[in-house]
Amino acid sequence: MYGGYLSNGLTVFSGNSNPELAKKICDYLEIPVGNAAVKTFSDGEIQIEIRENIRSKDVFIVQSTSSPVNDYLVELLLMIDACKRSSARRITAVIPYYGYARQDKKVAPRVPISAKLVADIITVAGANRVITMDLHAGQIQGFFSIPVDNLFAAPVLLEYIRNEFREEVVVVSPDAGGVERARAFAKRLKAALAIVDKRREAPNKAKAMALIGDVAGKTAIILDDMVDTAGTVTEAAALIMDRGAKEVHACCSHPVLSGPAVDRIAASPLKSFIVTDTIPLKPAAIQTGKFTVLTIAKLVGEAIIRSHRGDSVTSLFV
Repeated sequence: MYGGYLSNGLTVFSGNSNPELAKKICDYLEIPVGNAAVKTFSDGEIQIEIRENIRSKDVFIVQSTSSPVNDYLVELLLMIDACKRSSARRITAVIPYYGYARQDKKVAPRVPISAKLVADIITVAGANRVITMDLHAGQIQGFFSIPVDNLFAAPVLLEYIRNEFREEVVVVSPDAGGVERARAFAKRLKAALAIVDKRREAPNKAKAMALIGDVAGKTAIILDDMVDTAGTVTEAAALIMDRGAKEVHACCSHPVLSGPAVDRIAASPLKSFIVTDTIPLKPAAIQTGKFTVLTIAKLVGEAIIRSHRGDSVTSLFV
């Protein structure tokens, strides 16, 4: 489809965070993954070597800044620098999951705005453009002084939900911050909307307090952009079932799943959990039998080819 057209002008490299996704993206583009060595010295120092000529090429580096966040972030920065010093024409950081996005404002005195600092570091390293997906806070695009394309996993998730859930569905936002996202999903699915009123007692600790909306006798789908320790989504699931829902499912773009997340989900009333492959799913999560992974490779691949050609990326979601 694209291979011959792209082979001389575009190269896609992968860090160690998500090589499977990079391979799927390159399969869609019909080009091989770029030849790069991403290794570490014995003391943990990261070593990068670009093993092919990229002079005057349009380079895309696929790297989620997921756990271990700092290691993968430094990998990305060093790969950008290596490509810059190899005379690449343009360097695009493809960051399916943007780490540090939750720290997008000052929530207390004397704390950093980490999302802004990471944006500055990526820019200074030499990136000319960023492609990311479902940013935790949309204003992070404004933290960069270079163009940012924020993609949405909605088309992939919506297609699956339409095909798999035939009965009456209610889309549930697990907190007030996700209402806009949940409302957009409910509108496209022609479904009802419900909201969980949640109070967060401390970081990564949440308590579901009340449910706004009717879920009785319906199939509830909890929608979030990311799930970390899964405290919010499992509390919400228990509350929804207590209010008479027929069954409850969850879906999110970024399955961070740190700490007790997998155990909480396994023990929860959630019947299934639909995620994308912005972050590789942990083996323990696969073993629960509750997870369904949808790939975003085609979506990201289309964004890459449109960026390379100078076509509209926004039109992917119109």
